[in-house]
Amino acid sequence: MALTILADCINCAACEPECPNSAISAGDDIFVIDGDRCTECVGHYDESQCVAICPVDCIVADTSRAETRAQLQHKYERLVADAA
Repeated sequence: MALTILADCINCAACEPECPNSAISAGDDIFVIDGDRCTECVGHYDESQCVAICPVDCIVADTSRAETRAQLQHKYERLVADAA
């Protein structure tokens, strides 16, 4: 499933450059993750880079966007094809 950023976000911006899919951007009050671009780093890394770098642990699974690893892989492949 895609990830989401909780209201605990301190706007440090550490997560934004770590996202290989450019899914993270500044929102009105906190950073936000575009669920259509988030693959939890499947296809790029073994772990979600934004989760690993977040100093306040405010990036969690978005339970409203249940996706299997195979679905995340397919999303990654689509994003790579669209970028080509």
